[in-house]
Amino acid sequence: MLEEWSRKEWEEIVKNNEITAFYLYTPMCGTCIVASKMMEVIEQLLPDMPIGKANINFMEDLAFDYKIESVPCLLISRNGKVEEKVYAFQSIPNLYEKLRL
Repeated sequence: MLEEWSRKEWEEIVKNNEITAFYLYTPMCGTCIVASKMMEVIEQLLPDMPIGKANINFMEDLAFDYKIESVPCLLISRNGKVEEKVYAFQSIPNLYEKLRL
């Protein structure tokens, strides 16, 4: 199961890892429930990759700073910088291709 991260935890993890994924959701979002299940599979497929999640309702500053347009949203960082925001989770193979090294 994906670990809940604070913004500070995520920023530290980004600094210390080549690639990270930060999944942003809201608990009442139906699409987020499906995306959460997909992310749990991705976590199993990529066990060495740091992947965390956060309820965007408690991360207003992060949503503003990264111009998050909707949820679900997956922030993918490479080499210390957010490189991609994924809103359409299309399929597990699609997410896997975006995240593998």
